[in-house]
Amino acid sequence: MKRFFLLFFAAAFISTSMAANYKYERDINYRTDDDYATKMCRIDIATPEDAKDAPVIVWFHGGGLTSGHKDIPQQLLKGCVVVGVGYRFSPNVEVKQIIDDAASAVAWVFANIEKYGGSAKKIYISGHSAGGYLVSMISLDKSYLQKYNIDANSLAGVIPFSGQVITHFEERRTRGMSDKHPLVDNLAPLYHVRGDAPAMLLLLGDRELEMLGRYEENAYFWRMLRIAGHKDVTLYEFDGYGHNMCEPGYPQLLRFIREREQRRNAQ
Repeated sequence: MKRFFLLFFAAAFISTSMAANYKYERDINYRTDDDYATKMCRIDIATPEDAKDAPVIVWFHGGGLTSGHKDIPQQLLKGCVVVGVGYRFSPNVEVKQIIDDAASAVAWVFANIEKYGGSAKKIYISGHSAGGYLVSMISLDKSYLQKYNIDANSLAGVIPFSGQVITHFEERRTRGMSDKHPLVDNLAPLYHVRGDAPAMLLLLGDRELEMLGRYEENAYFWRMLRIAGHKDVTLYEFDGYGHNMCEPGYPQLLRFIREREQRRNAQ
C-alpha cells in the first residue's frame, strides 16, 4: 500500500508528454436488446492517428449506477486507444443487468478494437466510483465475461478509481438497506477474490476524506487478494483528495499501463 502527496502530481503532470492527435467515433451501439438498451448502451472511441497494436483503456463513468454519461477523460489521451462506455441505470434495470452491460461492452471491445488501432491483448479496464465497481465485478466474477466467450484473465489489467468492493449501495438500497449497512454477497467484488485475477491497481482518496469507508474496504480487498495469492495488486491512497480523486489517478493509470507494456516488450 502506498500514499501519495499533492506535490508529486504537480511534477507528474508537468513531465507527462503532450497528447497525440486523436480521431473520434461516437455513439456506437454495443447492445440493442430493446429501446432502452439501444439508447444507453453506446460507446465512444478515441484513437491516436496511425495507431497500430496500441494499448486500450475501457473507461466506465461513475454516478452511483443511477446517473452519469459516457466519457473519455482527456488526461488519458497519451497514446492509448480510449473507449468511453455508457450503460443502463437502476431502477430501470437491476444492478446485475448493469454489470452485464459492462461485460457486453468489454466483449465488444475484444471483438472490434483492432479495427481502431488497438490490441485485443492489451485491454485495460478502468472507471471511477460506480465504474470502478463494474470493472472489479466483471474481472473477478468470471461468469459475466464468460457469457460472451471471454476469459476475464485475458484482460491486461484492472484499475478501479474509488470503486466499491462490497455489494454496491444501489443494490442495497433496492433491498431496503441503508448505505451505511455493509453487505458482501455475490454482487460484491470482495466475494469473488481470487489469486489468479488480472493485474490490479486500486486507487483511493484520503481515508479521512473518502465516502462511506471506501478506503478501508479496499484496503481489506487488497489484503485478501494478497492472501489469496495475487502477485500484482497495488493500493494507492491520495492524501488530500476525497472521493473525486480522478486527477491524481490518471497519471498512475498511465504509468501502470506503461510499466506492463514495457515488461511485455522485454519478454
